[in-house]
Amino acid sequence: MLTTAVPEDIWSQYLVLIVHPGPKGDRGPSSLDWAISTGAEEWGVTVLQAVAEMDAGPIWASEAFPMRLCGKSELYRTDVSDAAVRAVMTAVHYFEKGGFEPEPLDYSNPEVMGQERPYHSQAIRRIDWSSDTSATVLRKLRAADSQPGVLDELYGREYFLHGGHQEDQLRGDPGTVVATRDGAICRATVDGAVWLPQLRPRRIPGGPATFKQPATAVMDRELLVDVPEVSVTPAEAAIRETWSELRYYEYDSVGYLEFSYAGGAMSTDQCRRLLDAYRQACARPVTVLVLGPARDFFSNGIHLNVIEAAPDPAEESWRNINAIDDVAEAILTTTDKLVISALSGNAAAGGVMLALAADEIWCRESVVLNPHYRLMGLCGSEYWTYTLPRRVGTEQADRLMSEARPVGARDAESLGLVDRVVGEGAAEFRAWVRKEAAALAADGSALAERLLDKKRRRALDEAAKPLAAYRSEELGRMRQHFYGSGELYHRLRHEFVTNVRPTATPAHLLG
Repeated sequence: MLTTAVPEDIWSQYLVLIVHPGPKGDRGPSSLDWAISTGAEEWGVTVLQAVAEMDAGPIWASEAFPMRLCGKSELYRTDVSDAAVRAVMTAVHYFEKGGFEPEPLDYSNPEVMGQERPYHSQAIRRIDWSSDTSATVLRKLRAADSQPGVLDELYGREYFLHGGHQEDQLRGDPGTVVATRDGAICRATVDGAVWLPQLRPRRIPGGPATFKQPATAVMDRELLVDVPEVSVTPAEAAIRETWSELRYYEYDSVGYLEFSYAGGAMSTDQCRRLLDAYRQACARPVTVLVLGPARDFFSNGIHLNVIEAAPDPAEESWRNINAIDDVAEAILTTTDKLVISALSGNAAAGGVMLALAADEIWCRESVVLNPHYRLMGLCGSEYWTYTLPRRVGTEQADRLMSEARPVGARDAESLGLVDRVVGEGAAEFRAWVRKEAAALAADGSALAERLLDKKRRRALDEAAKPLAAYRSEELGRMRQHFYGSGELYHRLRHEFVTNVRPTATPAHLLG
């Protein structure tokens, strides 16, 4: 979305169309922030013609969508992006057809529901824990996710709060931390409590850049010594209004293991918890298992923020890559179930390769895959040297890894990188996944034959070259990236995490 005005010498000579994340008449730099914080039930995306005044040009197209109870970044990557594509395609169609007269912005028109709004400052975002209800707190948190966060004070220190999730059981004095869970903290409100998965310390003037981390990781442990760790199983989380990165449920004889990580990043601990949940799911009497969140990122691989904050980033990198490899190995060696990776949102690096460990990959049409590690100075693992060539061939695998370019879902389907692509919204895609997965589970004889063939092929592949050999070769190269001198990985990771402009493009540096 545009953040800087287009110069007059461009828009006066050429037709310039601007995508604005708001309905007709909406103006200002904080559209989605206002939509979420005011509880709008419907929102939109408008394609405007660039003129001298920001967001005031003639309207070429507008697309509406129902608002979801989710964070700004998730909304942006799903409903907003889908609506933006539809609106842009409509505007391009009108341009190609010719003779179209865009609609002037006219606030007297009853169809123009938007208005000009100011920047959504921290003064507006501020949470009053003594009076704000959980619903109010959640709206403020979600409107600031993932940037800029909500500035707040906790135990005498200032933090930006990131993320916000409902809690249905825990209670306490408003503003106090009443529980922790898997790195998140639960903070009481006047009528309930909310979960805060991530915090970012406020930067001290002249001090180093700060970045988002699991909430408990940036807080003094002594302050939380009397705060209980309140766990929840994936099955319990699936039927409650509480925060959990893992949910498991069964529907029409199909198991669904949903995982949802902020920014799609998976730390060592998160990978280990996912592995435990996967093993529990595999113990269930289902023959079809679907992996992936209902919305947003599938996975983006190892957690660079957690690694950056570690006392020994190289050692934490090594722990993290081994932990995600363990998850991929567990999926690859599951021979008594048909495993499906369902990608409602994007995936990158190790997250793409984790999806490839499944038997089938199903995608929403708007999903973008980045099946490479090169821009972070890594060669990658997650058994990609086994799974990627067997899907697309050695030549195509080498090209995908070396060119380091994004791949749209339809192109991925034509390459054989994914199996099925559906052009639906996130909710419709999930409904489609349920229907198709149930159909696979219901055809018992065909599924039994398929699982038998899967077991045979895995045995043949193992005899030709064990999975342990692929892992050993991949990790041998990764170890050099982590521990070797002169490697680019640590600098590129630091620049990425701290939002520092690279001194040169990674692609150029990597030759």
